[in-house]
Amino acid sequence: MELNLDGKNALITGGSKGIGYAAAEALAGEGCNLVLVARTAKDLDAAKAKIRAKHNVRVEIFPADLSSGANVTKLAKNFPDVDILVNNAGAIPGGNLLEIDEAKWRAAWDLKVFGYVNMCRAYYALMKQRKSGVIVNVIGAAAQTRDPGYICGVAGNAALAAFSQSLGHASVADGVRVVAIHPGPVATDRLVTLLRKRAQDRGADPETWRELTKSMPLGRPAQPEEIAAMIAFLASERSGYTSGSVVTIDAGISARAAS
Repeated sequence: MELNLDGKNALITGGSKGIGYAAAEALAGEGCNLVLVARTAKDLDAAKAKIRAKHNVRVEIFPADLSSGANVTKLAKNFPDVDILVNNAGAIPGGNLLEIDEAKWRAAWDLKVFGYVNMCRAYYALMKQRKSGVIVNVIGAAAQTRDPGYICGVAGNAALAAFSQSLGHASVADGVRVVAIHPGPVATDRLVTLLRKRAQDRGADPETWRELTKSMPLGRPAQPEEIAAMIAFLASERSGYTSGSVVTIDAGISARAAS
């Protein structure tokens, strides 16, 4: 399917690994020029080199901690001409209410919840001026499964889902679309960390985390590329009538939880 993204400028946060890197690969494959943002310059350099080896697109990098509003402002000043913003940075730790103290909770939300809000605020203003742009917020299906063992993520993801729906409702009047994705379990380093903790909480060896994936639908987690394909589609003209929507990709886990 031709997505007509050739020549578009895409900025991806958390773009050096996991879903963010897969999204960068997918968009580069469609001809998008990229700005990759993450905390670690070494990881960004490696991601840039891999993409440039495969795709004839421009790849720029910006090492930054997006829990800082000042860094968001600097990023938007340095790279204002963004057609597609993919918010993906942020790893909220697992744990129940008594395990996640205030400091951990605030640190997690500063990066993911307030980081997404600040990025949207900065880039929505620029897109509104041009009457054109797409924002894709990669959130998480915990907003729907509501696992009490991941309560900080449940609350943060639910807030971002409502935020994306609210903004996407109004944004079309300004020529901007805002959409969100709720991935379920995805085969990333972060999933391994969460599953190791879950195994440990059950009194098992943390290294038995692979056994927990066997109970997932289809006997596996999603691959990052499966999420990235949806990001590229939602950002394209093929999905031009989509705004204020949240797409869940979890092989029915949320539907099962709801029932």
